[in-house]
Amino acid sequence: MDESPLYMQLAARVATLVDTGALKRGDRLSSVREMALQQGVSTSTVLQAYRHLEDRRIIEARPRSGYFVAKPRPPLQVPAITRPPSASVAVDVNSLAETVMAAAVDPQCISFGAACPSGDLFPLERVRQAMSRAARQHAASLGRYPFAPGNQALRQAISRRALAMGCPLDHRQILVTNGCLESISLCLRAVTQPGDVVALESPTHFGFLQILQSLGLRALEIPTDPRRGMSLAALELALDTQPIKAVLAVPTLSNPLGATMSGIDKRRLAELLDARGIPLIEDAIYNDLFGTDERRRAVKSFDRSGNVMICGSFSKTLAPGLRLGWVEAGRWAPAVQTLKAVLSGGHTELVELAMADLLSQPAYEPALRQLRRTIAQRVTRARQIVGESFPKGTRVTDPAGGFILWVELPESLDALELFRACLEQRICIAPGPMFTATQRYRHCVRLGVGGRWDEVHERALREVGRIATAQLRRAIRQAA
Repeated sequence: MDESPLYMQLAARVATLVDTGALKRGDRLSSVREMALQQGVSTSTVLQAYRHLEDRRIIEARPRSGYFVAKPRPPLQVPAITRPPSASVAVDVNSLAETVMAAAVDPQCISFGAACPSGDLFPLERVRQAMSRAARQHAASLGRYPFAPGNQALRQAISRRALAMGCPLDHRQILVTNGCLESISLCLRAVTQPGDVVALESPTHFGFLQILQSLGLRALEIPTDPRRGMSLAALELALDTQPIKAVLAVPTLSNPLGATMSGIDKRRLAELLDARGIPLIEDAIYNDLFGTDERRRAVKSFDRSGNVMICGSFSKTLAPGLRLGWVEAGRWAPAVQTLKAVLSGGHTELVELAMADLLSQPAYEPALRQLRRTIAQRVTRARQIVGESFPKGTRVTDPAGGFILWVELPESLDALELFRACLEQRICIAPGPMFTATQRYRHCVRLGVGGRWDEVHERALREVGRIATAQLRRAIRQAA
């Protein structure tokens, strides 16, 4: 007897119809009310089932038209598991990262270089109203210094949100920060000393590398699968042979690969590090962009000893301009809070109160679902353009959520030359070398497609492909 929730049983039946071809691409599904009558269930059960199928990209909702079987993902090859060197290295990425990010925010550029949704995807009017309410109702907070760990209402709201990741966090252990990168920096300061080795995914977020560089830490990059995330076998070998002091990872929708570890691997990761007493710094900034709770689950949810330090923010899902992050640092919570107090003090209380308001509103979840749908459509379209316009042999990731694509070009192409040529056309991409400390990925680029998206941006992405194709032809002629 199937003991799964009723909505999951219904979703499975519809998915089977799609898999067997009984429902074909573009077919319209029964309305929520019609399906409820047909199956003898409530409309809320049907709505849950349809939302689950939407999250899995099996069906799609069309405004004022209903639900339809979604178009299949473009059949493009995905990059293979990465193979970084097995030794740790010093980090030096600042100059390249600063050059790319300056171009990414240049209003004269069409940018695929940044990893953040555009402002039009956020509920900015609700944010403005929340800020106004906070200013009216809590004006007295402007006359006092803010102190760590942050406003209690916000920390309680964060603890409630963490339940969606399987984490029953005590709000008293949560520390509010100036964004997720500050949370990660505080955690690294608490558990390492200059010269220590930190293991992380390869490729990895350039911001992590910049933090390691600023703290004098060495990076040990671990092979990473674009679908399944960090290789636990490779990590275990590294733990047995290298003096690793901490592991820094993004287990859900990693940046730039978009990989997500399975629940089994997340549990194994927690147990592997706990057995050795090596802290895991988990960046959960993208977890809410994953539609299903099972895959959204954090490694922290498997932590039984306070060995996992989980960091997050709302810059990718709600309001990047508020610059609010948080951390629950497990058994290192007192040390992290002391570092926060010494290095930057508390945040602006009015902003914290506004965020607490926003996170508690019923509109938050529907806005998240709309954000996921919109960026999923952009990712699908961007992958299609890459398949049509980029050189033959190009591989591109197929993430299950988020808005980042990792593109692996033919090896004779140079991503830095491609970056410079695109910049001459006022188009910004992020070259692969900025996501590693090992000088690898010179034929790879990261594309952020969560920004503004219209015909101009589609033409610009095709232009990137045209430039890459022309460069490849020149490289082949020169090698002949």
